[in-house]
Amino acid sequence: MAEWFADWFGEDYLALYPHRDEADAERAIALIERTIPWRAGLRVLDIASGPGRHAAALETRGVSPIGIDLSMTLLRRARTVTTSPLVRADMRLLPIRPATMDLTLNLFTSFGYFSTDEEHAAVLAGMIDTVRPGGWFVLDFLHADRVRSTLEPEGEAMMNDTPVKIRRSLSGDERYVIKEIDPGDGRVFREQVRLFTPDELRHMVAPTLDVTAVFGDYHGNPLTPDSPRVFLVGQRR
Repeated sequence: MAEWFADWFGEDYLALYPHRDEADAERAIALIERTIPWRAGLRVLDIASGPGRHAAALETRGVSPIGIDLSMTLLRRARTVTTSPLVRADMRLLPIRPATMDLTLNLFTSFGYFSTDEEHAAVLAGMIDTVRPGGWFVLDFLHADRVRSTLEPEGEAMMNDTPVKIRRSLSGDERYVIKEIDPGDGRVFREQVRLFTPDELRHMVAPTLDVTAVFGDYHGNPLTPDSPRVFLVGQRR
């Protein structure tokens, strides 16, 4: 059986989440720009680069990132908004030499998709391994505690001007949040993300990173129990 993310990130995904726009990406990149030492020409790797929103925002700041994504649909969409190099690859097998990046990014909950914590730990270590000593790594993830406390079991959204049903649940051990998208045409799309807490994320990066900042949103506000995001910035030792 194919992994859910191998099939989901296509045209239907783009139709369901049109609100994930350039302004959202601009805020995230602006936060990074004012948090780390920034200069034109930084070697930047954007892992799970999606439709190119963050690459476009980076280009306006004098850098040409390398974007990596598994979805050909999203890479084709990205090519319409960015001239940066784009590569189709699985984040579990990154085609990047170790210690060659000044800054590596994994933004907008593009992590937590796999079946085991061992696989997640290996993927995170691999992403950080692309960063040179003294370079920077940014992980932008959902806030697991808030997801658990505010989960709405049912809802609706629009996909291609058609209402679709949304069902949300936690796995039996409450370690994964599961979303099912039902367009009513016999198909059901599924998202499943591991709910790593801020402390768990810190622990996972501790062997190689010094965490220099943790924010709770793209505006740079402190992380609180009500924060929607965990925006972790670390420097490679």
